[in-house]
Amino acid sequence: MLTTLRIKNLALVTDLTLELQPGYNVITGETGTGKSIIIGALSLVLGERADRTLIRGGSDGCAVEAMFDVKNLGVPLQNFLAENGIEPCEEHQLVLKRTFSSAGANRQFINGSPTTLNILATIGEWLVDMHGPHEHQSLLHPAQQLAILDAFGKLQDEREAFGKLLKQRDAIKAEKASLIVDEQTYAQQLELLRFQTNEIESAQLKSGEEQIIEQEHRRAGNAARLLQLGQSAQEILSESDASLLTQAGALGRTLHELQRLDPSTEPLAATQALAISTLGELQTELSHYLDKVEVDPARLAELEERLNLLQSLKRKYGPAIADVITFGVEARRKLQSLEQRDAELARLNSALKKVDNEIWRAGGELSIKRRKLLPQLGKAVSKQLSELGFKQSRFEVALATAERYKDAANNPRVTSTGLDAAEFQFAPNPGEPPRPLRAIASSGELARVMLALKTVLAAEDQIPVLVFDEVDANVGGETAHAVGEKMKQIAQKRQVLCITHLPQVAAPASAHYLVNKEVKAGRTISQITLLERGERVTELARMLGGQTEPARRHAEAMLAEA
Repeated sequence: MLTTLRIKNLALVTDLTLELQPGYNVITGETGTGKSIIIGALSLVLGERADRTLIRGGSDGCAVEAMFDVKNLGVPLQNFLAENGIEPCEEHQLVLKRTFSSAGANRQFINGSPTTLNILATIGEWLVDMHGPHEHQSLLHPAQQLAILDAFGKLQDEREAFGKLLKQRDAIKAEKASLIVDEQTYAQQLELLRFQTNEIESAQLKSGEEQIIEQEHRRAGNAARLLQLGQSAQEILSESDASLLTQAGALGRTLHELQRLDPSTEPLAATQALAISTLGELQTELSHYLDKVEVDPARLAELEERLNLLQSLKRKYGPAIADVITFGVEARRKLQSLEQRDAELARLNSALKKVDNEIWRAGGELSIKRRKLLPQLGKAVSKQLSELGFKQSRFEVALATAERYKDAANNPRVTSTGLDAAEFQFAPNPGEPPRPLRAIASSGELARVMLALKTVLAAEDQIPVLVFDEVDANVGGETAHAVGEKMKQIAQKRQVLCITHLPQVAAPASAHYLVNKEVKAGRTISQITLLERGERVTELARMLGGQTEPARRHAEAMLAEA
């Protein structure tokens, strides 16, 4: 749920913090007080494009910050954040922030980490479903209507599986297309692949060899100096009259005499003996090292040649030897496919036929499941519409399913959502046949159809926050009361934020906020206040027509009933 929304220097707002409640939150106020600014700010922080004309006059920029409690969010948010290098949520709190300036700077943050507008918008789609005065127009799109049907029937897994089959078919088609080329191109591809595979395979590459060769080349290139240093160390250690071992022996004799006169110095003699042993081991290891150091110009040239070859292959086929090896394996596979083009085409055609059959099988099963849902969704939505004022209306869903033809070229277009196209049909008045929703519905009718659908889908919908911006337009009276009850019903499963001018819609809310304007230091600013019960009575009375005693009694009655 959305817990906090903070807005700074946006339109009429200087600095506003809105603490929202679970359940049904309603925002009211006189026209022009800035109610739409709340929704605009939320849209911005959820990834909508910024309009710099909204920056408050006299300010260099504005900022919007939103905090969400994502404890029960039904999407893999934490994995998504980690994959995109974003800090994880602490105590299930997700913080989104958006800033933009009059100079053109536009920045967005998630949990304090800078991010892109696309990532912000992706997360926004998981968190908030927003419906403004024109948002319900999305109901007119066939793709959205089919998505609603599938959401009602919980068919998302089947849709996803079907989409994967289409991707598999596209991959096979692409592989097949790479084999179907003219003879000149075919010969050129064969020649290139043969050269690449021969060049890589003849190099007999081994993973990790580059580091070993570089180390050996470094030693071979410095062999003379290494030998000189090693011999100097050996002379200091044991071969000169003043060598360390000679002096250590003299030291031993001195300490032995010291121990004879004072037995308590025995540990000193023992330490000297250990030093003699350590120097002896050093002498042995140094001798073995010098035996391996060899000044060999031929070997140095051989190593340089190998390193040059490795560098050349890396420039052509990859930044590392492992990439070159992988390139060679893939080039060999492509070469074998081209050399066996006819057999490979036959294999791909067989695979294409198999996946095509699977597509039509899966698509057919999905269509059968959808058709079983049609009467259920129609009945459920019609019931909700009846409560919203359409007493004898009918809502139906028509489904057109593509047919399979023997001639593959004449197959109808199949989309990633299946073989079907959905069409919502609506008859608002008795005695009329249902017609496509796009052909007959007014904005008020569309708003109520959308609200009916949202009520039906509330149990299946995974988006935790629903925002309604004056979707109750063109309704009133008993219908307005029904709209308010629907909002309250949806809010039992989701957090609802609603802007309204209707007291019947506002009364059932569990939290009521009032937006008003006032002038401070010669500037107009918008403020928002969470109303107590007495204040709610005053606001509802205003919405009913004025602060008369009958209006206040009516407002009291509406709250009591809600």
